[in-house]
Amino acid sequence: MPKLGWIRYRNSRDVLGVVKNVIVSGKQDKWFVSIQTEREVNAPVHPSTAIVGIDMGIARFATLSDGSYFAPLNSFKRQEKALVKAQRSMSRKRKFSNNWKKAKANVQKIHARIGNARRDYLHKATTTISQNHAMVCIEDLQVGNMSKSASGNTKTPGKNVKAKSRLNKAILDQGWFEFRRQLGYKLAWNGGQLVTVPPRNTSRTCPCCGHVAKENRLSQARFECADCGFEENADLVGAINVLRAGHARLACADTSPAVGASGQEPTEATQAA
Repeated sequence: MPKLGWIRYRNSRDVLGVVKNVIVSGKQDKWFVSIQTEREVNAPVHPSTAIVGIDMGIARFATLSDGSYFAPLNSFKRQEKALVKAQRSMSRKRKFSNNWKKAKANVQKIHARIGNARRDYLHKATTTISQNHAMVCIEDLQVGNMSKSASGNTKTPGKNVKAKSRLNKAILDQGWFEFRRQLGYKLAWNGGQLVTVPPRNTSRTCPCCGHVAKENRLSQARFECADCGFEENADLVGAINVLRAGHARLACADTSPAVGASGQEPTEATQAA
């Protein structure tokens, strides 16, 4: 390393290919080395042909259209009391004193524990899904907009601010955006495909008769069609509708002009590439 010389480190995996650069980063009294390499690999072919739709939720973190689901971890909620206690203890210390630095290190340790637990859970869930399914359909959720504060301002105050705040905390605690990001690159590594569909009315549409109404969703977990009387878990209904929307989107893509990754028709530059 420049200015430091040779440094011993624990090698977690073999370094394959030509080393391009090395990044050393520190986090919570620990140091990590990221080695970027370049090598040629064959185009992956997924061993499975299974297709699944996924509906994201609060009571169930991710519900699959085959009926299985992943329970939420809620790592922040589990450590919230300990975090509040540690933050209060730090606030009572004189700033920049030795005791304040010790209390701050304790707060950072709890935050690191929360993040590590969340990342570990997401990696295990996305690895399982990407290895067992060749195509995954998921809602195109705008997590940033969904988790915005509803407090408003003095002229236009928000409504149900406390309930919305709890919902925002639950969404951010589960890591919906990170889940989708990991699914995307892991499916690409395994030769699979991630298909995003519009989330509108996925949990209000009856999978049997196609009736769409907000009255179909009686509660957070219960779905009962007001037209045909079909009953099922609301998250499972959403996953089934997401899967059907993904099939429809692929069918339209097969019969329509080629589109790029952004969903727009290719320009001359992209066609030449």
